[in-house]
Amino acid sequence: MSLRKRLLGMQFTDGLLYKIIVLLLLISFSYIYLYPMLFMLTSSFMNVDDLINPGVRWVPTILEIENYNRAIQVLELPAAVFDTTGYVLKVSVSATISSALIGYGFAKFKFPFKNVLFGFMLATFILPSQVTMVANMLIFRNLGIMSSESAMVLPAIFGQGYNAAIYILIFYQFFKTIPHVLMESAEIDGAGPFKVFYKIALPLAIPSFLIVFLFSFVWYWNETFMTGLYVGDQITLPLKLQAFRASYETLFPPGSFGSELNEAIMLAGNMLTILPLLLLYFLAQRFFTESIDRTGITGE
Repeated sequence: MSLRKRLLGMQFTDGLLYKIIVLLLLISFSYIYLYPMLFMLTSSFMNVDDLINPGVRWVPTILEIENYNRAIQVLELPAAVFDTTGYVLKVSVSATISSALIGYGFAKFKFPFKNVLFGFMLATFILPSQVTMVANMLIFRNLGIMSSESAMVLPAIFGQGYNAAIYILIFYQFFKTIPHVLMESAEIDGAGPFKVFYKIALPLAIPSFLIVFLFSFVWYWNETFMTGLYVGDQITLPLKLQAFRASYETLFPPGSFGSELNEAIMLAGNMLTILPLLLLYFLAQRFFTESIDRTGITGE
């Protein structure tokens, strides 16, 4: 085989040159995404001398574990992780179930103004949360749920949670792929609409449930604006991270020995905040990618 054929192949996509280009691009993009994480991880173990020393960039001269000890105290771990997980589970499970029911209704039932209502539902994703902020606050106050978890759980139950339009669209797209003949066969055998849903549609939609739940869990975990506004300032771990400096100075008053807040301690707090999500991703990575393929989100 000539060098030209080996480099270019029979087609350009099966040649060695194409594979080298793809590999270099993958390495470049991986470095771009991993660089902030690696920088944050290594810097979180540095002491003050390493931070101000221009000769120390990646490898700290000594592992300053005390940075993490102080960050754990400020963030109130592990209690804050359990509180955040419990809150996010309630909201994300509610959003997943309601989105499945709404998506199924749009996909399999005919009713007046269906297309108009579906369009309005999709439009809610376009509207910024600031547009409905005042109206939501007035409604929650009148219902007596302001500054409580119900202010986020209740909208999720009725399909109006954070990014609910995306979840509904995922279920709608999947339920449209289920052959209508399959539904009609069950109805002929005497199954009602609810039985058709949980006996036929629900088992087939497990990948959609998984992908929507994971999306919802991550988004609600990272959401700080609406959670802080409607629920409270210190309910989730990311919100505690926002108030890290004030909490640190309360716990370690300025002027006491070794109490100065530095960049490494704050980066340690960042690492502790994203660690649960990293663990979730590594545990659910295989199911996550399989679910994306089976729900058709990739467009294939």
